Amino acid sequence: MLSALLLGDQDSAEDVVQEAFLGLYRGMSRLSDPEKALPYLRASVLNGRSVLRDRSRARLRRVPYDPPVWSAESAALTRDDRRAVLAAAARLPRRQREVLALRYYLDLTDREIAEVLGVSRSTVSSTASRALAALARDLREEP
Repeated sequence: MLSALLLGDQDSAEDVVQEAFLGLYRGMSRLSDPEKALPYLRASVLNGRSVLRDRSRARLRRVPYDPPVWSAESAALTRDDRRAVLAAAARLPRRQREVLALRYYLDLTDREIAEVLGVSRSTVSSTASRALAALARDLREEP
């Protein structure tokens, strides 16, 4: 799901995740600490998205996920809200999307996000703050 959030395209996301797991499998004998497997996979997914960056239609596709709802009306409203948020997130700069996905989808701390992205904790905090402000502005402006 992290890859799908970052790429906006399920097919490309699956390609990136598959490549990340293949890389981990190939390098398993060189992995001295099994605790580093998950951070390796996260970094591989974040780095792998650049391979597919030129797929121009990636942002136009939606993540097909429908959580359970109590009524058809509720389902329609939930889908519309989700579409609006995902569309607004897709308009954010890449780094802001990465920080929000790592923070709110994977529940990583600012320290962990900083390690994954190779930036300082203060950069993570300020990037998240700017991203949330941009999302709020964007969502208020939509009809």
